[in-house]
Amino acid sequence: MDLLTLIQADNLIALKQPVSLRGPAYAELQQLVAQAGAEPDWQAVLAALPCLLPLARTPQDPRYHGEGDVWTHTRMVVQALCAGEDYAQADAERRFVLFYAALLHDMAKPATTTVDAVNGHIGQPGHSGRGAVDARILLWRSGVPFALREAICRLIAVHQLPFYALRGSRSGQTAEFIVRKLSHELCIAELAALAEADMRGRYCADADEVLLYIELFRELAREEGCYTQARAFADSHTRMRYFNGDDVHPDYAYHREPGSRVTVMCGLPATGKSTWLAQHCKDLPLVGFDDAREELGLKYGENDGRAVHHAVDKAKALLRARSDFVWNATHLSRQMRAKTLDLLFAYGATVEVIYLEQAERTLLERNRRRDSSLSNTGLLRMLHRWEVVLPSEAHSVRYLTAV
Repeated sequence: MDLLTLIQADNLIALKQPVSLRGPAYAELQQLVAQAGAEPDWQAVLAALPCLLPLARTPQDPRYHGEGDVWTHTRMVVQALCAGEDYAQADAERRFVLFYAALLHDMAKPATTTVDAVNGHIGQPGHSGRGAVDARILLWRSGVPFALREAICRLIAVHQLPFYALRGSRSGQTAEFIVRKLSHELCIAELAALAEADMRGRYCADADEVLLYIELFRELAREEGCYTQARAFADSHTRMRYFNGDDVHPDYAYHREPGSRVTVMCGLPATGKSTWLAQHCKDLPLVGFDDAREELGLKYGENDGRAVHHAVDKAKALLRARSDFVWNATHLSRQMRAKTLDLLFAYGATVEVIYLEQAERTLLERNRRRDSSLSNTGLLRMLHRWEVVLPSEAHSVRYLTAV
């Protein structure tokens, strides 16, 4: 078989992996974390996390990775991180975050590897976002505390951003915007430490140049007062207008017209969204696709387009009346949430997102008892779209989690 055929075969296997990602319990993961300046026990790491085994047979483009396969690169990144000052100064929890962000940062490369049939160039498009989701599933099943898990996943999702932020981001956003927004999602000091280790853990011609840009990224965050904390804004409304692309300055309050206050529910099925609403928002109007199906007499999966239009029309009527209400849906992926949130922000609503989460066993037991056409197998298939809401996505976000 040629390289392209081998990679395509591996990818077909890897694409089936997300719902079966398993790792050891949190306590065992803690034991694997290397001490500052020390070498991890690689044999123990691979024994505990067999999902990393495909990295050794996954090639990379030699223009950017002269060291070779993804596992070789990953080991070099972890070694560079453990030898660095940020890792040495971190406490046990932050060291856990940094270690697993580095160890898992390229875990999705086997599933995303492509080879250009014309020039033979190797790429792994979308591996950062896919890796964040895969890491979330793995660490959730291991019982890693929510805050630590999400810190790791958020770092993985954007681990390459410091390479490009100051030399023209792919999104077209300014470096100042990127730093200010990122500071509300993660610790920029940790992101810079991971990016530096990622660059030191490879052989490429422009490594020194990229390391300089990472240092400038650090300096910009320090100037903005958000290297280790969120960038200050005049108020939450100004912050959301800024994050949504309006021409406002973080330090000056943006005048706002009164609008609806909307509670947006977010989480996998069977996490308890309806129960929470019954306890806390029972007197508010309810908008949701499931409720729209019920109102229209539709079964789950039947004429979804009609249910969506019904829910959106109901929401628009409430927004025009500046009425408070609840939007109840899974809102599992960033893309799906954006459709709801963009509509609410367009009408000047103040939005609070309530995110709920349960352990896997609880989730499956609850779903099994529910009167629902969604099977546990179907629920687990949803995990590959699981992007936990970020603090930057709404005026406020509350995380109600079991761990």
